[in-house]
Amino acid sequence: MSILSSDEARDMDSDELKRQMNDLKKELVEERGQIEVGGFAENPGRIGEIKKTVARIKTELNDRE
Repeated sequence: MSILSSDEARDMDSDELKRQMNDLKKELVEERGQIEVGGFAENPGRIGEIKKTVARIKTELNDRE
């Protein structure tokens, strides 16, 4: 279960991809922040999925250049 598949990323325009990547990075910081203050992540697999999705978006943006 991915947040954004490679096919979906190809169908989006560059501005939309950059916006999605920024939102995911903010969410990642929030998840890591919860862990840092001594809490726990509600879904630990979510962090890995966010990182993979950001990598997919970066790959698609680099392919377009």
